[in-house]
Amino acid sequence: MLKILLPTIMLLPTALLSPQKLLWTNTTTHSLLIAAISLHWLLPTYYPHKNLTQWMSTDQISSSLLVLSCWLLPLMILASQNHLQHEPLIRKRTFITTLITVQPLLLLAFSATELMLFYITFEATLIPTLILITRWGSQPERLSAGIYLLFYTLISSLPLLVTILYLHTHIGTLHLTMLKLSHPTLTTSWTDLLLSLALLMAFMVKAPLYGLHLWLPKAHVEAPIAGSMLLAALLLKLGGYGIMRLTLLIGPLPSHLHYPFLTLALWGALMTSSICLRQTDLKSLIAYSSVSHMGLVIAASILQTHWSFSGAMILMISHGLTSSMLFCLANTTYERTHSRILLLTRGLQPLLPLMATWWLLANLTNMALPPTTNLMAELTIMIALFNWSALTIILTGIATLLTASYTLFMLLMTQRGTLPTHITSLQNSSTREHLLMTLHITPLLLLILKPEMISGIPL
Repeated sequence: MLKILLPTIMLLPTALLSPQKLLWTNTTTHSLLIAAISLHWLLPTYYPHKNLTQWMSTDQISSSLLVLSCWLLPLMILASQNHLQHEPLIRKRTFITTLITVQPLLLLAFSATELMLFYITFEATLIPTLILITRWGSQPERLSAGIYLLFYTLISSLPLLVTILYLHTHIGTLHLTMLKLSHPTLTTSWTDLLLSLALLMAFMVKAPLYGLHLWLPKAHVEAPIAGSMLLAALLLKLGGYGIMRLTLLIGPLPSHLHYPFLTLALWGALMTSSICLRQTDLKSLIAYSSVSHMGLVIAASILQTHWSFSGAMILMISHGLTSSMLFCLANTTYERTHSRILLLTRGLQPLLPLMATWWLLANLTNMALPPTTNLMAELTIMIALFNWSALTIILTGIATLLTASYTLFMLLMTQRGTLPTHITSLQNSSTREHLLMTLHITPLLLLILKPEMISGIPL
């Protein structure tokens, strides 16, 4: 664990002390090396806890998420180079250090074996994202977006803190390995129902459940590209990971806790997909699509079966890479046309033909075409849900249909059609952007060859 954490922390002096000419190259290469070293976590094992220290351990659920959070830091640094070009050096350094501070916090959150440490790091990831959105966002509305993000997360996570303290006083320990040995304390009385609700609520807001999702499109639209990638790919996964971790602890969920969350998640997947069809703003369309995908993850992780857990794991990883890639693509068009409105950025395929290829690939993975892990995950989740109740097939079926339709709508609106008259000349796509897209799409296409690595089931 430390061989990843210490180099990550040493990235901070690298970013602060590198000379101006080498600032981007140093941080990018260093973080790519860290990402390469972190790949060894993906080796599947029988052991429930690998690398066990007193506070941290990796197991099948957390290892793939840990690798994902290591993998995304160099990509975020690569993606932000263009819009920081004209900023003074000190601001570039501040931006890169803000990005770097998120990574150790995320690594701690995904590998914590102690609930209090998990809570602290879960909340601490909020601070750098808030700085990114409110300082480097593109419009004055970024302040209200930051306030939305802050208050939604804080109000939902205070009951979680109270419940964690309550569990500590009753059991005497918050260590995950010890909690598995003790009897499940939450039974069927009203207080315990409220407590398990409080445990779930913070993660439901973070993952966004439909109805608690209003902060997400706001934050995504206002955030800079690195902030969007961070939010979509990693911070939403904290919610799903927390649900999977803590529902296992409180024993089988009371059945009347199942129903509202499952219905909201599935209905929300349907609703947000249909909202996507009416969007004019490219970034907000991608944000709503990630709400609908995370709805499936929530529904699966509340069921608590092996199938649904592995489906939720695979969907979290593949959605992280896909939506991050879509945000990068949206950013490349935004940097050229300075507009996110779909009507003003249409018909770009003849101008940027190679970018159109990336658009096609990203959209096909987003709508879960066969040789991708997205399809495997969605099928697994649908089978698990269908096994729980046959009626869910109606909701999930309509949701997949709508997903395919809004994805194709997005592809056609951005790439096809007549070119708007105000676009006279665009700068060419750079090698940096192609490298960025390649690093997003290759893991997605390779993972289908060995999906056990991310499925969260020990071999």
